[in-house]
Amino acid sequence: MEQIYPKPPLDEESAPFWEGAKEHKLMIQECNDCDNAIFYPRTICPHCFSDHVTWTEASGKGHIHSYTVVHKARPPFKQDTPFVVAIIDLEEGARMLSRIVGDREDVSIGKPVSVVYKKVDEDLTLPCFQVEE
Repeated sequence: MEQIYPKPPLDEESAPFWEGAKEHKLMIQECNDCDNAIFYPRTICPHCFSDHVTWTEASGKGHIHSYTVVHKARPPFKQDTPFVVAIIDLEEGARMLSRIVGDREDVSIGKPVSVVYKKVDEDLTLPCFQVEE
């Protein structure tokens, strides 16, 4: 049976992020006033409240800040269990929540990770991360 994931809202604020993911680019925002990296997409910098934010391509590299293993989930994620969800500290300074793919025995706090992309359908590609060797 085909797995159908719920679609995130594709609005004006997040469109550059989702379009970038389709092209295998991890797009984050950067504040032009305080130079902080920003994730999740928004119109105002959460650090200095400036509305001078722009999109930039992130390296796709970071480290695991924290993680959890999901053993019980509701459909449609139930058939994926167990799976790992982590908070990733990106090299650029932003922090993002994402799934870790690969062997969960390799996952631990502080491990380096890099972005990989999972094409769900023609409209949705999800950035995930894998542990670097």
